[in-house]
Amino acid sequence: MSDTKHEFWDRMRKVQTGMLGLASDNRLVPMSPNLDDDPNEVWFITAQGTDLVKAVTTGPQNGRFVIADPKAGLYADVEGTLNLSMDKKKQDEVWSAVASAWFEEGQEDPDVRLIRFVPTRSETWITSTSGLKFLYEIAKGNLTGKEPDMGEHASLTF
Repeated sequence: MSDTKHEFWDRMRKVQTGMLGLASDNRLVPMSPNLDDDPNEVWFITAQGTDLVKAVTTGPQNGRFVIADPKAGLYADVEGTLNLSMDKKKQDEVWSAVASAWFEEGQEDPDVRLIRFVPTRSETWITSTSGLKFLYEIAKGNLTGKEPDMGEHASLTF
């Protein structure tokens, strides 16, 4: 795995929220990503009846996950495949306090649905998580007339 791809997955573990949706639809909704030990997939806990669940009930769909997380130092537009999963064991693994807040009956709520996202490609920017470094780069750019170093850009294929 390339260093940038490895860094992408390390930082993804710190992302609290992104925008998820179908690639064919510009309507993205806020979702909390969940990762397990497999660095090739992202899990989302959502509810029966949502547009996303309705879309993937008929089978896998092309999806998009957009991340802009300064604390994680990760900005990315990720394309991949979304599909509904009925894997109860996986749901147990990725369940969190965030998910519990949305479901009255917790994990046993009959509306809980699990969506698996398998990235295929991404435009990714990895930046410093230091606010001081950001300010330094802006000041340096203003003084020297050179473009500030705002991190590394990569087109990743998974």
